[in-house]
Amino acid sequence: MEDIKDSIKESLLAILPVSIVIVLLQLLLVGLPLGEFLQFLIGLLLVTLGFMFFLMGVNIGLLPVGDLIGKALPKANKKWLIILVGLILGIVVTVAEPDVRVLATQVDEVSEGAISSFVLILSVALGVGIFVALAMVRTIFKIPLPYILLPGYLLVFLIAFFSPETFVPISFDAGGVSTGPLTVPFILALGVGVASVMRKDDSASEGFGLVALASIGPILAVLLLGVIYQ
Repeated sequence: MEDIKDSIKESLLAILPVSIVIVLLQLLLVGLPLGEFLQFLIGLLLVTLGFMFFLMGVNIGLLPVGDLIGKALPKANKKWLIILVGLILGIVVTVAEPDVRVLATQVDEVSEGAISSFVLILSVALGVGIFVALAMVRTIFKIPLPYILLPGYLLVFLIAFFSPETFVPISFDAGGVSTGPLTVPFILALGVGVASVMRKDDSASEGFGLVALASIGPILAVLLLGVIYQ
């Protein structure tokens, strides 16, 4: 019951400020036709309900399951299994990420099919999966985060010089949308769960930084896709 109350509160706090600004713009400046403004209000209601149910699902399902999987994997005493599961989960969660699908659809439309949504989604998903697996390697072998993060971004800027200009902005957008509302809760819970078991001598906060690493993967993947297309 407490989760439901928190979800409603968070949904209202997130959406109300935007709603108030748009209503003020409508009354004082923009003056949209009544029909379109009513559509906005209906859409706003649906978004609020959807966001509320989404947060409930995250708190009730995604976070606990991700944490349980993260804590269960190290008990198998197979490091390769943790890395493999990280790779697979990174890929499948990204494929299900709504933000990635929105970006892929927009790119497909703007490029008139030259960059298909399927290819872009697959590239982004592989990029996230590989770097989630790399994050598991970091947790297992206690590699400091900057040792992976800094070379990763240096590689991003290096490949950007060889990738077509049109792919550079798409790649950074892909890095943003791939760490969206579905991917982040699950991946974070997984990383913290693994770290809490494998690094008992350290804080479980070592599981953080995983999302930062995961966001590098799709940037590199799309830039490499640009080099291939070129």
